[in-house]
Amino acid sequence: MSTIIRRVRTEEWERVKEIRLDALRDPVANVAFLDTYENAAAQPDEFWQGRTRGAAEGDSVRQIVAEAEGGRWLGSITVLVEQPGGAGALGGDVIEVPQTHLVGFYVRPEARGTGLAHELIRAGQEWSWSLTEPRIERVRLFVHEDNARAQAMYLRAGFKHSGVSVPVPGDETRREIELAVLRG
Repeated sequence: MSTIIRRVRTEEWERVKEIRLDALRDPVANVAFLDTYENAAAQPDEFWQGRTRGAAEGDSVRQIVAEAEGGRWLGSITVLVEQPGGAGALGGDVIEVPQTHLVGFYVRPEARGTGLAHELIRAGQEWSWSLTEPRIERVRLFVHEDNARAQAMYLRAGFKHSGVSVPVPGDETRREIELAVLRG
């Protein structure tokens, strides 16, 4: 399966919306998202247009997609730049060093087990390490404590447990576990 890994384009907001809604409907992947299909589907077009514009043109966020030869998006990952002193994307932690945070990671069922997940992660890390202002010191992500499959995949990709966990927003009885890779 030949794929192109690239940054989203501003005009692709409908495709950004489509893959996000597909991810939220996926019974295996939906535990990874802090959103619901109903909430995301109810967002107006302007929401998706703004979200895509920021990920396509901004310096503090980048959405990367895996596009098959026929044009179908097989996966996506978003990278957020986090600056020291700010609150983390999930809340509950304070950023200590310039870092990026991988979020919204999804690979369609037909592309799972092909190595595509590692390609998307690698693309997110490469962009992170390429930044000079700020110079990124670590790349992190959070994985739901019940998502053993994803956790194992991230560990195979070189992430390590940082010792940090935060409550799942909206469910204080569950935890999100932080995994990170330090600049080497």
